[in-house]
Amino acid sequence: MSDVVKQQLEAGVAIETTQKKVPMIDLPLGATEDRVCGTIDIEKALSEGVKAFEPGLLAQANRGILYVDEVNLLDDHLVDVLLDSAASGWNTVEREGISIRHPARFVLVGSGNPEEGELRPQLLDRFGLHAEIRTVKDPGLRVEIVEQRSEFDQDPEAFLEHYRPQQEELQQRLIGAQQRLKGVKIDHDLKIKISQVCSELDVDGLRGDIVSNRTAKALTALDGRTEVTVEDIRRVIVMALRHRLRKDPLESIDSGYKVGKVFNQVFGLTEPAQESVQNGKK
Repeated sequence: MSDVVKQQLEAGVAIETTQKKVPMIDLPLGATEDRVCGTIDIEKALSEGVKAFEPGLLAQANRGILYVDEVNLLDDHLVDVLLDSAASGWNTVEREGISIRHPARFVLVGSGNPEEGELRPQLLDRFGLHAEIRTVKDPGLRVEIVEQRSEFDQDPEAFLEHYRPQQEELQQRLIGAQQRLKGVKIDHDLKIKISQVCSELDVDGLRGDIVSNRTAKALTALDGRTEVTVEDIRRVIVMALRHRLRKDPLESIDSGYKVGKVFNQVFGLTEPAQESVQNGKK
């Protein structure tokens, strides 16, 4: 909560709350720092002669999703802003006599083509999971995708209506997973082995351990269970660790082979399991 709301709560003032949909805010490449962080409200300054704060994209994304397309092409000064907010959960703005800070806790989602440029390791580490998207090779599936795209272009509303039941089913599945998540347990021995994998891979910091544990529990909840298994960990650990192995910014991100190999050694799995890791990665 903001400082103002916190003071009201401590003073015993009744705080009115409302529910709203999770916001998804798009951060365009051309955005200025003022647009992202917030700045002086010029309209109020001219019309009322008072200094007021105009919230930026970070304020709008609080408790929601901040999506950055072509995140690897983002300007360095905006990368620094995202790093600061992602680390602290707060955005501090100092502008022409105004000093204000507000919560900026968001899920950071980014997409981009690695061939156009790599992300700074500091920002890359802020992403919990890294998924490599590859072009579909199956001709039948490619045709199906092309046909669905054509259907959408011809009549978007009818297309959305056709798939609405599937969307609603997925929404209910996610809501159920959120409700089950608190009751999901992961055995202490499995936690030890996850940390052993991170240690042997020389992963800096503890984010790799935390993300691997949290993602395995989330996947378990999504599948409708309450006990994390080795298979759950196997399905997520490559995505949680592969992008944390790069020490040199000029290096490419690991394909997942190294993570899968160490995972098999630590968990005592056989060679066929390693092949399934590779297939799951693809």
